[in-house]
Parts: sequence; C-alpha cells; structure tokens
Amino acid sequence: MAEKVSLPAKLINGGVAGLVGVTCVFPIDLAKTRLQNQQGARVYSGMLDCLAKTIKMEGYFGMYRGAAVNLTLVTPEKAIKLAANDVFRQKLSKDGKLPLWGEILAGCGAGTCQVVVTTPMEMLKIQLQDAGRLAAQRTVTASAPAVGPTPSLVASQAAQPGTNAPPRASATRITLELLKTRGLRGLYKGAGATLMRDVPFSMIYFPLFANLNAVGRTEDRHSNPQDRAPFLQSFVAGCTAGSVAAVAVTPLDVIKTRLQTLQKGEGEDSYKGIIDCTQRILKREGPTAFLKGATCRALVIAPLFGIAQGVYFLGIGEHLLGMLG
Repeated sequence: MAEKVSLPAKLINGGVAGLVGVTCVFPIDLAKTRLQNQQGARVYSGMLDCLAKTIKMEGYFGMYRGAAVNLTLVTPEKAIKLAANDVFRQKLSKDGKLPLWGEILAGCGAGTCQVVVTTPMEMLKIQLQDAGRLAAQRTVTASAPAVGPTPSLVASQAAQPGTNAPPRASATRITLELLKTRGLRGLYKGAGATLMRDVPFSMIYFPLFANLNAVGRTEDRHSNPQDRAPFLQSFVAGCTAGSVAAVAVTPLDVIKTRLQTLQKGEGEDSYKGIIDCTQRILKREGPTAFLKGATCRALVIAPLFGIAQGVYFLGIGEHLLGMLG
C-alpha cells in the first residue's frame, strides 16, 4: 500500500524538477517555437540551423530569451501537474490498486489543473522567444518592398539600422500592456488550445510513465509507482513517456503556438480561433505543417520529464522538509 502523499513535499519536488529540466532544454524549446511559427519567409531550415543563426545574431544568451519567465512560472506549473496527478491517483485507487481508466482520469485532472499557470507562462514566453525570428525575417526580406508587420506588444520599436539584434522586450512590460489593453483575458489568450494540448498529453504521459516505471516489479503494479522505483528507471520511463506524448500532441501544440503569437511577420496569417487556425494551416501549408517542431518537442519533453520524474522520485522535498522539521 502506498504511503499518503505529502502535498508540500510533492510541490517542492515538482518545482525543483521543473527548474532543473527547463534550464537544460530551453534552447531547443526556443527553436521549436520559431520553427512552428514560420509561415512566410523561410528563415530556418531546421533545429540546428535555428540555433546556429540565433547564436550568430543574438549571441549565446539569445537562446535563452524568455527563459526568465519560464523559470519563474515553471515551479508552480510543474508542481501543480505532478502533485495533482499524485493526489488524483491516490483518490482513485482502491485497495492500493489503480485501473487504467483511473490512471487516464488522473492524468486528465492533472493536465486541467496546470492550465491556470501554463497559459500565461506560454503566452509570455512565446512572445519573447519569437521576437528574434521576426527580426531575422525582416533582415531576409529587407531588400524587397514590404508593408511593416502588424503592430504588437513585443516588437513595437523598429530595429536599429545596421544591426540584426532584435528589439528587447521584457515579460513585465508585455504583461502590463496586455492587462492594460486586453485585461486578464489577454494573458489567457489561447487557454482553450492549451487545455486541448495539455489534457491529452497528461492522459497519455502519466499512465504510460506509471506502467513503464513498474516494469520488472510484480507487486502492486498499479499502486503508487514511486515505491521502490530506482532513479534510472524513473528517468528512462519519464524520457520515453514524455517523448511519445509530446509527438502525439504536436499538432495541438502548433495550433496553440500560432494562436498565442501576437506578432505576425510579413505575409503570415492571423487566426480567429482553433477551427479557423486549423483550416488555414491545412489550406495554406498542408497537413505536414502540424508536425512542425515535432523533433524539437520530443528532444525538449523527453529530458524535461525524465529529469522531472528522476528528481521527483529522489524525494528532495521530503528530505528538505525533514531537515526543517
């Protein structure tokens, strides 16, 4: 029988796991966002090309644009996600066992709970990440006469002549402008698409992780997977389940990214909602556009959740609370 979940400990574990994971994979996440938003001028040919051009134009730390807001909000986001899944699993368990439908339902609940933090975090992060792509696109199309891109909260200032450096904007400034012009709804633009992505992701990820993490253990296979799970097994199970779930929901992530991007480049579509976005992408770019950034997502989510589950099951929160208490 699994021990009762210590919510404060799980929150600490989830927060630490999120901080470590995001620090390691953020540059790949930036490449994912830029590749998914690419519609008109082809600035990047792939992930490596994107990272190389980002370093050339914006410097090494250009790969970490938007990382501050992600690092700030990933702690509550990952803490809520992992802790909620643990709590739901515990509530749905009977006699220490959890059927598959219970695992899926627990993942659904976890994905729903995290959206309250995920949506504004992604909203701000995407604006900061994509600013460099827009500046690079303006450089590519500078020789051709063009109408300036749609005014936005991110790139309201023109780049200085003679430089490729994108205009700088802070998460604080974007937040204040969104609240001023659009209210709280501005920060939650794309909430429906975020929910549409995160709930299926969690429904795939958590049951798959629990079963992979239980491989080789015959006792209480459907109880809390934390018990007796070695660190390496938790890490590999997290990586595998994360990559599978990430690729599976990539089309939904493309839609979410497009809807949340405020600034559009030359000749790029704006969208009225999820259905309009889906139809326009299909008509203009074809079905393969829904897989843009799939490799990047797998490379981001696999280590992110591998690290998260590894740190989570090391029980750092329990040790820390034990030292303090």
